[in-house]
Amino acid sequence: MGLRKDVKNLWKKLWFILWKDDSLKGWLFSLVFLFLFIKLIFFPGLSLVTGTSLPLAIVESCSMYHQGNIFSSFDSWWERHDEKYSEFSINELDFQEFLLNNGFNKGDILFIVGADPKKLEEGDIIIFNANQRNPIIHRIVDIKNVNGKRIFSTIGDNNNGQLTFENEITEEMIVGKAAGRVAPYLGWVKLIFYDWKKPTEERGFCDEN
Repeated sequence: MGLRKDVKNLWKKLWFILWKDDSLKGWLFSLVFLFLFIKLIFFPGLSLVTGTSLPLAIVESCSMYHQGNIFSSFDSWWERHDEKYSEFSINELDFQEFLLNNGFNKGDILFIVGADPKKLEEGDIIIFNANQRNPIIHRIVDIKNVNGKRIFSTIGDNNNGQLTFENEITEEMIVGKAAGRVAPYLGWVKLIFYDWKKPTEERGFCDEN
């Protein structure tokens, strides 16, 4: 009975510090608790549900940017980029059927789910490791079968062509698939602390190519 009472009193004190204590100590305790909850409970749980080690990803470059994103004119964007997709036999009607066909912006937070390589299709946006500082998030434009395994090629919607490391993406390199945009621009809360370290041409908000 005494142990139960002690636990109950401890819980009351904890609850007060987390939600009712407006002192500096209370704020600091709440921040620490929130950090530990996100790090040790929220993200591991979300990873378990989504089937990927990276369920939320912040877009850190402009490689998938379309001018204005949601409010942009798809036709005007396609006129500037159709040539690079024609090399992969992807036409305008094909592209309009793709998920996130208006691209996304630097600072957007994407929801990532586990990807079965055998079920991936052209037009899917995958996140993959390519010995770069961070994983890459680009769109699949070609799929080949080699010795019973699938090899993927991607390209950034806003890039003029493929980067050298995205011509042959193996199944083992894939981290997951983008399922949607969770929070436009919210990732800038994190990006603002180190975006200034990038080369001048890669800093700040995106411009049209």
